[in-house]
Amino acid sequence: MAQRQKETAKVLSQECIAENIYSMWITSEQVASMAVPGQFISVYTKDGSKLLPRPISLCEIDKDKQAVRIVYRVTGEKTGTQQFSKTSSGDEIDILGPLGNGFPMEPAKGKKAMLIGGGIGVPPMLELAKQLEGEKVMVMGYRNADLFLTEQFEEVGEFYVATEDGSVGTKGNVMDAIRENQLEADIIYACGPTPMLRAISKYAEENKIVCYVSLEERMACGVGACLGCVVKSRQIDDHSHVHNKRVCKDGPVFLSTEVEI
Repeated sequence: MAQRQKETAKVLSQECIAENIYSMWITSEQVASMAVPGQFISVYTKDGSKLLPRPISLCEIDKDKQAVRIVYRVTGEKTGTQQFSKTSSGDEIDILGPLGNGFPMEPAKGKKAMLIGGGIGVPPMLELAKQLEGEKVMVMGYRNADLFLTEQFEEVGEFYVATEDGSVGTKGNVMDAIRENQLEADIIYACGPTPMLRAISKYAEENKIVCYVSLEERMACGVGACLGCVVKSRQIDDHSHVHNKRVCKDGPVFLSTEVEI
């Protein structure tokens, strides 16, 4: 695998697409040419007091324009994500990537796939939805009617929404939407908060469905050196020789049967 190099990229555009949710297009020949759905980049702040980069999943990949899109949530005042949200077209930003292992698409050939996202786990599912061939159904979960990326999902296939307050689609979570609409699939891809992934993994195991999950963990180095983002695994890890997997290096995508969520 080629060595990733930290680079200074140019911001093409930046916009707020929902409450505290921002969309940024960045030029990067390196990332755009190598990236696959499910990978992420590390984004660096210009604040010297914040040494560690912020890992952000890739939402879209445009190889022709040598650009990638990230969609992220601003998590508070004086945070790295707030600094990113202040950038605009023409600004420069330091990034490293693409990092991690993406969603394997080969297992979905000839099968019906279900793509499930929740919260800030919604954005990485868009590029997968665009690239995944064959029959697919998408189920995305939001807090309320302040939705984002829904139009893009509707363009690529059968699409359902769940909202916690019931303002749009099914009231409840993504599993409620799956049951209400009697959705079925041969393979599942999912990204979102841990309780959601835990429920999906249980559902997949009970129904004997192959399931890939992208885990959301706090990461420090982003390249597997610090062991700051380990998750308990069912097998012994070759790197640490214990029941651990490094989310940034071994993941963030895992077979649901590989890890204990």
